[in-house]
Parts: sequence; structure tokens; C-alpha cells
Amino acid sequence: MKKHKKRLMLLAGVLVLACGAFVWNFFFRQPADKEQWSLIYVPKTEDGTNDFWTSLISGTRMAAKEYNISLEVLAPDAEQNVELQNELIEEAVLKKPDALLVSPSSFTESAGILEEAKKQGIRIVFIDSYMEEDLQDLTVATDNLEVGRKLGEYAGTLLTEDSKIAVVGHVQGVSTAIEREEGFREGLGEKEKNIVDVVYCDSMYEKSYRLTMELMEKYPDLEMIAGLNEYSSVGAARAVKDAGAQDRIRVVGVDSSQETVDLMEEGIFSGIVVQKAFKMGYVGVRETVRLLNGEKVEKNIDSGCELVTPENMYASEIEKLLFPFDSAKTQDEGK
Repeated sequence: MKKHKKRLMLLAGVLVLACGAFVWNFFFRQPADKEQWSLIYVPKTEDGTNDFWTSLISGTRMAAKEYNISLEVLAPDAEQNVELQNELIEEAVLKKPDALLVSPSSFTESAGILEEAKKQGIRIVFIDSYMEEDLQDLTVATDNLEVGRKLGEYAGTLLTEDSKIAVVGHVQGVSTAIEREEGFREGLGEKEKNIVDVVYCDSMYEKSYRLTMELMEKYPDLEMIAGLNEYSSVGAARAVKDAGAQDRIRVVGVDSSQETVDLMEEGIFSGIVVQKAFKMGYVGVRETVRLLNGEKVEKNIDSGCELVTPENMYASEIEKLLFPFDSAKTQDEGK
């Protein structure tokens, strides 16, 4: 009888321990055992020849690694390929990630897909650009009006009252192009009336080059060309250099690359406004993780920009922007 009672007590003890373990695991261990957050990022493009997108996407991947989350990048072949970007967004929604990060190539055309994603409980985060409809939980981007204003204010100091100016934009209708042109005009002030033409290169170096050649032929007394992203800026600078027109035509632009730095050192670029692309990507993923963890985040985050000129391009803080991968190991600026 005593042996039987001991066995019952032992069995009861085992059951209590088992129940305790189950309760602990269910209520306390479950979050720790949860699979890592899954994110999908659909940028406008992933182009190894473009330092802006290379840097931005590298920032997203570094943050994903540091925060131990799953990040997949689905990228169109070109910024202007809105149809393919929408197909990739649809593909991403079918995979049911916890969050969908997008750099919209169109101001309006992805709204329906993203609305469906939101209905399914997928968090929507915009990086670099945004859309007409307020669908996002979070936006991390450069203040593009400020980019344009900085460029316009600086450009105005290089011009006379009668100087003719042409603008080479990137993709017509995208939010970044609209706001940078608007800011550029504001920054020019009274000299805004001197803009004689605005063309769009569809974020292609070759098209920007060709359009700039046409602008120089159409306006032989042109004194400035302003590019609004890396493709448009570098394409315009190449054309001015090849035409031997750098002594009479100033080139200003947005975004940097090794070629941009070289062209500034050669005297082709008079100034550029540089976005903090690595920071933008890193913060975009970091804040998405905080959002998914239930933390309070700001809905709109400005990742910042700086004016770079031949006079300040060798300052240490500016060099970190121009050569982000040289300082990637110590990305204090990007966190």
C-alpha cells in the first residue's frame, strides 16, 4: 500500500511539473520561440551601376542581419517599369510577409495592390518615396522638397539674373521628381523664371546624356543644367564634358557615386545634394521591426541630405556620405 501511495505521489508530481512546463512554455516562452519577422522589400530597381540604390539596399540588408529578421528583395529591372514593380508587389503579398516595404515608382498605380495587402494585415512601409493615398504605417525618406530647395538656393548663387537653366528630371509623375523640381524652383527664387525647359530621362544614363546634348543644341546660351537624381545628373555631366562645355555650362545635381566625385574633381559638377541612402535603408528596416514589436514609432522619418561642393567635398563628414561603404563597419551615422 505504501509503495502504491508513493507511486501515486510521484505520478502526481510529474503531472504537476509537466503542467507547469506547459504553462511556462505557452505563456512565457512562446514569443522567444516565434519565428523571425519576415519582410519583403520592393525597391524601384536594384542596379549595380547606381550607387544610390546599391547603398540603400545594403542598408536594409545590414539592418536585417543585425535585427535577425528575414528580408527578401524583389526588384524591377528599371525605375520606370511600374508594371513589373506591381507584379512583384503582388508576388510579395501572396507570400504573406509580416511587413511589405516599397519604394513606389508611381504616385498612384500601386494603390489597389497595397490596399489588399493592408486588408490581409500586412504592415506597409514606404522607403524613399510615397504615394498619393495614405496607405502606409511608416515612411522613411529624404525630404525631397528640401533636396530641391538646397540645390536651387546654391544654384542661384552661381547664376546671373539672365542665366538660362534647364532641368533634367528622372521619372515624370513620381513623388521624388515632383517635389525636387518644386523645391528647386522655390530655392531659385526670382531666378525660377529663367528655367527654359524640363525634360525626363526615365532614370537612364544614356537618355539623360542624349537629352542634354539636345538641350545644349536647342539653347546655345544655356548656362546651367540641373539633374534631379543620379541617372539624370551623371548623364547630363557626361554630355557637358564630352561637348567641352564645362567652361560655360554649370552642372548641379542630386545623388553621388564614384563617377560623380570624379566629375566634381574635374570641374564638371559645381554642386550636388547627397541623400543619406544607407541610413534610409537601415532605418527603414529598423523602424519596421520596432513597429512589428509593438513599439511606438514616428510615422514620417526624414533621413536627411547634405549639399556637397568642391569646397567641402573633402571634409570628413562629407566623405562618409560620398563613400558610404568605406565607413559601413562603423555606421553610427546610419543607426
